[in-house]
Amino acid sequence: MPGGRLTQPERQQIALGLADGLAYAEIARQLNRPTSTVTREVMRNGGPTAYRADLAHRATERRARRRRPAAPREPQAPVQAHGRDIEAVREYEEVLTTVIMQAGLPKMTSRVLTCLYTTDAGSLTASELVQRLQVSPASISKAITLLENQGLIRRERDERRRDRYIVDDDVWYQASIASARSNALIIETARQGVSILGPGTPAAARLEGVARFLDFVSESMTRAADQARDILHPKAQTTSHGTATPRSDRG
Repeated sequence: MPGGRLTQPERQQIALGLADGLAYAEIARQLNRPTSTVTREVMRNGGPTAYRADLAHRATERRARRRRPAAPREPQAPVQAHGRDIEAVREYEEVLTTVIMQAGLPKMTSRVLTCLYTTDAGSLTASELVQRLQVSPASISKAITLLENQGLIRRERDERRRDRYIVDDDVWYQASIASARSNALIIETARQGVSILGPGTPAAARLEGVARFLDFVSESMTRAADQARDILHPKAQTTSHGTATPRSDRG
C-alpha cells in the first residue's frame, strides 16, 4: 500500500470519484490508499461538495512550506498511551476536527472539542489545552466560552482548585435537552403570529406548521434523550428509604 503525500493525479481521481457519488472506501480502494487518508483529504479541503483537486494540492503545498521553519521547535505532542500509532491519531484528530467544523463550530472551538474527546481522561485544564494545541490562552478561553454556552462541555474544580473542562456521558444528554428547549421560544412566537395574521390564512397556516413540527421534534428529542441515557448510562438513584434503584427503572 503506497504511503506519503497524495499526488495531484490521485487528488484528481478523488474529485472524479466524488463527482460520481462514490463512497470514500471505494475511492480509497481504487487508489490503494487507506480510507482514512481519503476522508481526511476531502474533509480538510472543503468537504465532498466543494472539493477541488487543484486547490487541495496547492493548499497541501502551502501547509508543507509553513511546517519547514518550525522544525527546530521542540515537539509538544503527548506520549501516546495504549500502543497507539501517533500519526494515525493525528490524522484522526484532523478528520474529527473538520467534521465538527462542518457541523457549524469555528475551527479553534472544534480543535478544543476534539482534544477533549481524544483525551483518555476526558478532561483538561486551560493551560493543558494551551500546551497541547500550541495556541494563546485567549483563543482557548473564547473556545471554552462557546462550548459551555452550547452545553457541549462542563467545568469542575479539581483538588488544586483549577477549572477542568469535561466531556462525559451526560454532556450530550444536557446538550440535547438544551437544544429541544431552545425551540420553545420559536414555537411560542410562531403561534402568536397565527392569531395576528388570522387563523386560516396561508401565512398563519405556514407558521402553525412550523410550530407543530418543532413541537413534535422537541418532544421526540427529549423523550429519546431520556431513554438513551437510561438505557446506555444507567445510574443508581437513592430513594427516600435509602435504597438504590437503577435510573432505567423509572416509569
